[in-house]
Amino acid sequence: MPSTPRKSEVLASSLVSSVNHALGKLLDIWHQIGIKEEMQLERMQAVKLHIENLLNEMITEECQLKERIESSIERRKKELTSLRNELSLDPYLAEEGISILQMEKDLRLALDATLKEKNERLEELKQLQQQDEKLCAELFTTPYYIPTGSIPSRLQLEELKEHVRMRSDEKKRRLEVFLKLRNEIRQYNEEIGHTPDSTLEKEALSDDEEPFCLTNKNIEALQTLVNKLQLKKGSVISTREALKEKVRLLWNRLRWPVEKQEQCKMNIKGSITQEVTMWEEELLRLEELKKENLKGVIGKVRQELDLYWEKCLYSTEQKSAFHPYYDDNFTEDLLNQHDEEVMKMKLLYEKNKALYDGIAKWEATWKQFMELEKKSTNPNRLVNRGGTLLKEERERSKIHKLLTKLGEDLKRSIESWEKEQGCNFLIKGQRFLDYMANQWEQHKLKKEQERLTKKEDSAVLKTPMKRLAGSTTQTPLKTRKLHGITNLTVLRAASCISLTSTGTAAVARTPIPVCKTQSKSTPPESRQPARLQEGKENQQTSKSINQFSYLDFTEYMVLVTISQMVLLHPQLQSWTKVQVRKIQGKDQKRTLTG
Repeated sequence: MPSTPRKSEVLASSLVSSVNHALGKLLDIWHQIGIKEEMQLERMQAVKLHIENLLNEMITEECQLKERIESSIERRKKELTSLRNELSLDPYLAEEGISILQMEKDLRLALDATLKEKNERLEELKQLQQQDEKLCAELFTTPYYIPTGSIPSRLQLEELKEHVRMRSDEKKRRLEVFLKLRNEIRQYNEEIGHTPDSTLEKEALSDDEEPFCLTNKNIEALQTLVNKLQLKKGSVISTREALKEKVRLLWNRLRWPVEKQEQCKMNIKGSITQEVTMWEEELLRLEELKKENLKGVIGKVRQELDLYWEKCLYSTEQKSAFHPYYDDNFTEDLLNQHDEEVMKMKLLYEKNKALYDGIAKWEATWKQFMELEKKSTNPNRLVNRGGTLLKEERERSKIHKLLTKLGEDLKRSIESWEKEQGCNFLIKGQRFLDYMANQWEQHKLKKEQERLTKKEDSAVLKTPMKRLAGSTTQTPLKTRKLHGITNLTVLRAASCISLTSTGTAAVARTPIPVCKTQSKSTPPESRQPARLQEGKENQQTSKSINQFSYLDFTEYMVLVTISQMVLLHPQLQSWTKVQVRKIQGKDQKRTLTG
């Protein structure tokens, strides 16, 4: 079976056929033209020569092409080997059994790939170095070092990338801090109307494209600037508030209408510095008005001074020490003196406000304690029911404990204050600790005096009153109404009180009358009627004793009730004794006048 011809052979035979066909067309043309045969041969010879030359040229060119390819293969091998060494890559191994054209192509592609990797590394190195240099210049740090002219390895590129990433993160962190500080600076400048005066501040607030150098030193300087502006803002705000307070005081002293005050506040707008300027202008205007109304203004200041004197518990002597208060020559200097005194008292009160509040609380508690003490001496409270007496006793105990605790706390605070200040803490012209001790001492003396009074009253009740010689007094058995209770009932109650206090079971006795003697001033003829009158009275008394009426039963029940109440509270004993002594005194007076 014959082999299939190659495509090149087919193409060659086709080429020959084309040449033959072309030569035939040339001969036909030449015959038509009428060219002679000799001339046709010459022309055919020229065509042959042209075709041969063309083919020879083509052959020569293809030979040269082969030589160039072989030369290129050698050159590329050398370049590829050298380049792979520079890039720290393994040597290139060509495929065996391939044509020179394929080998040249493979070498070319391998060389191109290696060159591309080299260029990529160099480009990446260039970009990373540019970023590193820029970041280091902004952060004022040292760049990553790679020898100039060398091709970086992959490890070096990774280290450089990590270095750049760290510097980028540091820049980001510092940039956040810088932007925050710059915003704060701008805010403070806007609020207080501050104009940048330093180079650093101008560079930080500049909107130019040139970046700010984010060094640690500059960041610290900006932080210091922010702190200064913050302090300045606080100072300006304090100045503004002080001006507002002065204006408010002048408004009150001048009785400025509230509508005008609100309108003035609404008109004052802008930065804090601008507001300070506006408040200063308002203050100057009010100062001028104040000079025109000095008398009324000084009167207002004196009222304010009286208020602070009252808060600080000043005595009359301490108030009198401020002589300008009593000066009626209303001048600017007098007003300044009053303002200084008000400011001094205001500072004194604010500085020691805790002590004054504690003293006020102690005084209120002391007053409440005194009211409860006074209430405890009133016997009428014993007739109340519903546990009122127990509640009062509990409240009095609670108030006493609170008063003691407040006194101890005040004593510690005032002693500490006196130690720090080196002087006594005075209220109402005397040392408060002495004042507090005197209050307790007076209370103890009063309690002791009340105890002695009760003791004397008890002694008076136990001692029967003697009749004057020759006097005619009514017997104690004769009853007399006193607030719904008879004298006999009171005397029996007193006797029962004596029984309950001594624990004996003695029977209640009436005072034994003294035997009547003849008075020198009584004439003999009048003695007999007196004896008759006395006999009649005794006879009537005997009758009243023998008769146990409903009134006697009521008096007896009252006597029992009072005796039970005495057992509950001993203070009723004193009250009952006092009532008995009053009744006996009145009986004695009637006897003397009768």
